Amino acid sequence: MSANGRKMPCGAGLGYLLRRRRVLAGLAAWSAVEAVQTFATGYALARALDGGFLAGRPGTGLGWLAVAAVAVVVGAYGTGRTYGGVAALVEPFRDGLVRRVVGRALRDGDDGGAVSRLTHQVEIARDAFAGLVMVARSFVFTAAGALAGLFVLAPVLLAVVVPPLLLGLVLFLATLRPMARRQEAFLAADEAVATSLGEVCAGVRDVAAGGAEEYVRKETGALVDAELRAANALARWSVARVGALAVAGRLPVIPLLVAAPWLLDRGVSPGALVGALTYLTQSLLPALQNLIHGLGTSGTRLLVVTRRLTTPPTAPAPVPPLAGDTAPVANGMPWPAPARPHGALPAGDTALTSDASPSPAPAPRHGAPPASAPVAGAGPAAKGTPAVPGSPAVELHGVTFGYGPHAQPVVRGLGLVVAVGEHLAVVGPSGVGKSTLTGLVAGLLEPWSGAVRVGGVPAGNRGARRGRVLIPQEAYVFSGTLGDNFRYLRDDPVPDEEVMAAVEAIGAGPLVSRAGLDAPVVPGALSAGERQLVALVRAYLSTAPVALLDEATCHLDPAAEARAERAFAARPGGTLVVVAHRAGSARRADRVLVMDGPGTLVGTPRELLARSALYRDLQGASQPAGAARDADRVDAVPGPGLAGDRRHVVAHRAVGQVQAARDLPDGGPLGRQ
Repeated sequence: MSANGRKMPCGAGLGYLLRRRRVLAGLAAWSAVEAVQTFATGYALARALDGGFLAGRPGTGLGWLAVAAVAVVVGAYGTGRTYGGVAALVEPFRDGLVRRVVGRALRDGDDGGAVSRLTHQVEIARDAFAGLVMVARSFVFTAAGALAGLFVLAPVLLAVVVPPLLLGLVLFLATLRPMARRQEAFLAADEAVATSLGEVCAGVRDVAAGGAEEYVRKETGALVDAELRAANALARWSVARVGALAVAGRLPVIPLLVAAPWLLDRGVSPGALVGALTYLTQSLLPALQNLIHGLGTSGTRLLVVTRRLTTPPTAPAPVPPLAGDTAPVANGMPWPAPARPHGALPAGDTALTSDASPSPAPAPRHGAPPASAPVAGAGPAAKGTPAVPGSPAVELHGVTFGYGPHAQPVVRGLGLVVAVGEHLAVVGPSGVGKSTLTGLVAGLLEPWSGAVRVGGVPAGNRGARRGRVLIPQEAYVFSGTLGDNFRYLRDDPVPDEEVMAAVEAIGAGPLVSRAGLDAPVVPGALSAGERQLVALVRAYLSTAPVALLDEATCHLDPAAEARAERAFAARPGGTLVVVAHRAGSARRADRVLVMDGPGTLVGTPRELLARSALYRDLQGASQPAGAARDADRVDAVPGPGLAGDRRHVVAHRAVGQVQAARDLPDGGPLGRQ
């Protein structure tokens, strides 16, 4: 197989074998010793019958059987010695594949599949090649020993046995190439199904959120149907292979038995007939079975794996960036800029939500970061206020966006205005599009339709990049000092006093006090919460007025989370957008955006308790605070000090800690608690 995946000329494989002539000679010599057993089994049995038992000389018969037993021992010794020759032939083949894989990994840079190829696929190729060598060698020398025995017993036996044997071999060779093609097609179809199912299972939340169930069903179903067709074709050719095996291995027995009287009339002894039958059933048939099954399995595996190991990867076509677009930075690290979609939806409704169905969705964006990756934050930010004075901090007008060419939009017709200095919390179930919203504001995702502006500037422009900083859930910390990590997003020198003020505001004092600002950082030695504190201080020190916290405090305890969020909300002129994962984050916000598809709402926390069943559920409430008017005057909203509290029971702690005297109209206690 050549490096480009095409078949190598026969001379290449022949050249590999010719360069190892001494190894082949040694392997052939020990295989000939192994074939002694095959020859002696039929011949000694024939002589034991004709010259011994049938002639009334049992001692002679037992002597010939002893010769057969000795031949078995000699053959076993030869078989054992052949493994060394096979290893000497196979190991250089494996080493060549290893050198090719390593060279490809070094040449292509970061090759994520190199480890799998070295530890798994190379070993598959090695084992398959060794299996092919063993079965091919065994068949050749077993057949030679059996045919030599037939010739020695009676040359006329060859005229009866060889024609059906050759017919079966010809049929098998005729099915070999189509069988290999069907086997490879089936393996490729099976891999495609496995890959598709792995992607679907990993992204089932996104599939549900994007309404892509029907598309995924059709796409995966087409792959399953293709595998079924490949399996049926493989099964049909497997039947042909079984037929070839029957013709070559079992058919010769029939003419031998039918021609037995004719052979006996021409001087063939009964012992020779029994010996010929032994050669067919005990030697040729097992060797044929091993050859056919070995070429049908090991041969195909070797073909598929060597193609994968020797075919260079296809480089993806580059996607041109948007005009004037620059690569955003993920916590100070570059991330590919979002690419232009191949299509666009018509302008959507500028209302908060829109139920209008979009036109056919554009192709998926190239370069969109995975949800689990550290998404993005502004690079070192330049000083300055929003590019358009007097503009809102964040604006979304009729924004629609989805993943994939046939997916339902995750965000549909969304309109939202966040004023300068406002604190907005974004809540909703998993997969509803909260992180997608922050990606749109951060300029990492380009909407299908509508407009996203930061400080009056389109989100993808350079001016908008200076006005925002995004802190993701998985915070990035680089090697260096704590001070270097904190100051990274600032171009101007930042005095230690300002850094320590930010550290104190965020609540990272204990982290700094352990070593100091100039202490080197080992990122792996920090906990997830400590890495989040580093990223929060870094973002706090930046001059970007808009801070986007995409679950950036999920590894902190509630008190530390509240302190960090209040610090960002209190920055002069600063605007805070928080993707909330705790109920307290929403209660601290000026307004809350509840993302719920068509039921998306925005309002103050108190307003949403009355208007949004989803928000009440996320807050652990079943009805608005102070609205309970049941017979026992028990408010269902957890938490003390609610509006309208008239000494009724509030189940905000263990029941045994909240029972109060005269809490029920009859004046009795609540049960026996």
